[in-house]
Amino acid sequence: MPLYKCFNCGKEVKKEYVKRKVRCPYCGGRIIYKPRTVETIVKAE
Repeated sequence: MPLYKCFNCGKEVKKEYVKRKVRCPYCGGRIIYKPRTVETIVKAE
């Protein structure tokens, strides 16, 4: 299940809620984002 977060308060928002409204149910913020989990490995030479 994809994880969405509110940009304003940082709380997790369920996928089902994002389909109906693009607002945080906790603070009413309008910016909902999906955090990236891809790691970047950098080699020092």
